[in-house]
Amino acid sequence: MTDHCCEVMTTRVNWHCDRHDTPFTCPDALIRFEVRFQEYGLVIHDGGASTLGIDFCPWC
Repeated sequence: MTDHCCEVMTTRVNWHCDRHDTPFTCPDALIRFEVRFQEYGLVIHDGGASTLGIDFCPWC
């Protein structure tokens, strides 16, 4: 398990929606954490599965 920088980041990374199958189809999913690369990204809601990499927490 990865420790994130703050409680808000942890909440957003672990967000699970009951109405959508993936974070890319859920408008409430904002952040994705890729464990394999230890990278954070903003979810781009354009119908694909893209993220925009970020280096700093938007809430800290």
